[in-house]
Amino acid sequence: MRAHGSKIILSILIKGISSKAFIPTAMIRCSEDQKMSIGTSKILGGVGALLMFIGVLPYVNYFGVIEIIGLILVMVALYNLGSHYREGSIFNNALYGLIIGIVGVVISVAVVIITVLTSLTDFLYEIFPDWNGDWTALSGLTPDPSNITLDSIAPFLAGLFAVLIILWVFSIISAFFIRRSFGTLSAKSGVGLFSTAGLLLLIGAVIIILFGIGLILIWISALLLAIAFFQIKPQQAQPTTSTSASA
Repeated sequence: MRAHGSKIILSILIKGISSKAFIPTAMIRCSEDQKMSIGTSKILGGVGALLMFIGVLPYVNYFGVIEIIGLILVMVALYNLGSHYREGSIFNNALYGLIIGIVGVVISVAVVIITVLTSLTDFLYEIFPDWNGDWTALSGLTPDPSNITLDSIAPFLAGLFAVLIILWVFSIISAFFIRRSFGTLSAKSGVGLFSTAGLLLLIGAVIIILFGIGLILIWISALLLAIAFFQIKPQQAQPTTSTSASA
């Protein structure tokens, strides 16, 4: 029994010594992984924001594909940076803003579909007085624009106004959460340009009803975001504690 107990104690000591011997190596690898992570994240975020910036330009925008790719890269970068700085709100707030924006678009599309479906038939009866309800016969009929009145287009105008209001409200809420994400990232990374980009995005969303100014501010915020990502420095990483090595 004593011999068996001695073997157990010896085995525990050997494992403990070997594990302590590997502690510095593990810490070095962890530090290298963190530097690689923040270096990769700044590239992903910077390239993604640049794609979002140039994606709206003529001959570059292919049905929003460039912006979607850029958005995905930015979200991946925010997730990695949130993990690196141990601040989940960096990614979570950006994700909330993205989801809210998508919900706003979905609701707007639903309002458009409902408005068109409920008002289109009555509108067609007015501009095609001889129409008998047969959709295949529309191509052979001649429209009469004189029958178009304010009452006939009022449902479409009301639907358009509702869509604009919905998009405006949801864009402000979405920009609010994204600004919170950028503000936290600015505090953690020490790059103040993140906070500036978030503020411009929020202001642009608030005044987006003035289409020119609002959209220009949102567009500029994407460029500032790209510059902010590239300004992140690896040495701004969270310091690695050495308490385990001294234990």
